[in-house]
Amino acid sequence: MSATYRVPAAGRTQWRRFAVAVGVVTTVTAAVLIMISNGVLAAGFMVSGQQFKVSADTLDANGFVNYGWIDQHADGSAEPVAVAAMKHAELTNLCQSVLTTLPFVGDISLKLTAGAKTPVVAENMFVDMAQMDGNATFTNIEIGRDASTLDKGPPGAQGLQGLFSQQADKVHIDNLQQVAWSTNAGTFKLSGLRMKVSSGKDECF
Repeated sequence: MSATYRVPAAGRTQWRRFAVAVGVVTTVTAAVLIMISNGVLAAGFMVSGQQFKVSADTLDANGFVNYGWIDQHADGSAEPVAVAAMKHAELTNLCQSVLTTLPFVGDISLKLTAGAKTPVVAENMFVDMAQMDGNATFTNIEIGRDASTLDKGPPGAQGLQGLFSQQADKVHIDNLQQVAWSTNAGTFKLSGLRMKVSSGKDECF
């Protein structure tokens, strides 16, 4: 984060600036890979190597933390990510899509939608993301906290000592758009779930 970055007094910030701030995770990729290979740092589950898109009209979460991390692919390569973890989250008009291109077949889209009438509810949710856009309002935000000392998020939601992180009691995001590598949650309740597979490109955004 540059010295000129300021948080508006009302607690509102543009998510693009927020995403730029957590982009410093790329500078520690090599060190984290060394620790993973030496068994010092748990790598978690391996990601598929395919990104997916998520959108929602609104997201409301309690116990929010954000810090840099590294995801490991099955081929041994690594991906710097920004982890967003929430104790409790509710999303309206959730959409999740995955686009796959197959030889001789072309593009195949898998789209999941839920929460049009009753919000989707997640407990202890972790999202490893490459990009997130939206308009966010934070309550009691702490920016620049040591990632190893985070204490507002779900159990285990901490990064490496000395690295940048932030946390807040609550966050509200309008017009959420996210590109992610993985999502996991203790519970994930999807009301009005609909899943569709189709030929061609049919993504959330």
